[in-house]
Amino acid sequence: MTKRYLGNIITQNPTAPAGPYESDAAPGVWSLAEAFAYSKAGLWPTAGNVAPIGFFVVGGTLNKIAISTTGNATSFGNMTTDYNGGCSSSTRMLIAKGTIQYVEFASGGTAATFGTTNLTNEVGGLSSETRGVFFGTVSQTNQIEYVTIATTGNALDFGDMTISARGGGGCASPTRGLMSAFISGGGEVNNIMYITIASTGNATDFGDRTVSKVYSGGCSNSTRGMWGGGGNSSASNIIDYVTIASTGNATDFGDLTVARREGPGALASPTRAVWGGGYDDSSYSNVMDYVTIASTGNAADFGDLFNAQTATGGSNAHGGLAA
Repeated sequence: MTKRYLGNIITQNPTAPAGPYESDAAPGVWSLAEAFAYSKAGLWPTAGNVAPIGFFVVGGTLNKIAISTTGNATSFGNMTTDYNGGCSSSTRMLIAKGTIQYVEFASGGTAATFGTTNLTNEVGGLSSETRGVFFGTVSQTNQIEYVTIATTGNALDFGDMTISARGGGGCASPTRGLMSAFISGGGEVNNIMYITIASTGNATDFGDRTVSKVYSGGCSNSTRGMWGGGGNSSASNIIDYVTIASTGNATDFGDLTVARREGPGALASPTRAVWGGGYDDSSYSNVMDYVTIASTGNAADFGDLFNAQTATGGSNAHGGLAA
């Protein structure tokens, strides 16, 4: 081994930190200057910095993943509501389908009842750290509703979307929520609209997606919003993205590993987006794939869901949380 210190006492070479989370390792003997350099770059394992986790709700089963790694999902509990408006804070995930249910990231288990919403099926969702927003429903209303995630209670009126629609997917920064991936009238549309989450009021036009696809999984970090897959009658592998703080049309990001329609769920950490589940035009899929949000390019395989079905995703580290 190469000597790192004088006196022939300590000679072990350190291995670069596996990551910034408290569960990551940084084996070896480090000088204070070396440790400080990694810490300043946000790469040193830090107590209290818990690795981001995500839930896919698939056929009523909670599938748990560690977003910063790859591998198969594990069963973590149950929700009787699935494939509908998912949103989350850093501690709690909600799904709305007439009844709103919630589950805690720390404990999992069987979901509890949160309240009710007027939006009964094919609902979209997005959230900040404090507020969950639901939009669209099978009857193609333009209604938007909201809840305070840390409490329980029935959803309240937020305002109206720019169109009446169903099947949408949402994403958010800490201040702004985006909605897209709809059927409106008789067909799929490419509309993107936005709201200011902390206020109430009607949505405003943002721009257009690169494709007209319903049921696309939407997710984000605090900067970029993304939609992947989807489709009513044919599956798509397209991922497109926007810069949330601006307005304008979406840009092509790359392709999913497998085209899926009718509900690939999506979730994200500050660095990585993951899609899971859906229907691949022949059968329900258990595929999960991921991208690095700050780049562009095709997705890579993440692992398999615990079960195969349409999915809703949520994470404790997504873009709508504090930047």
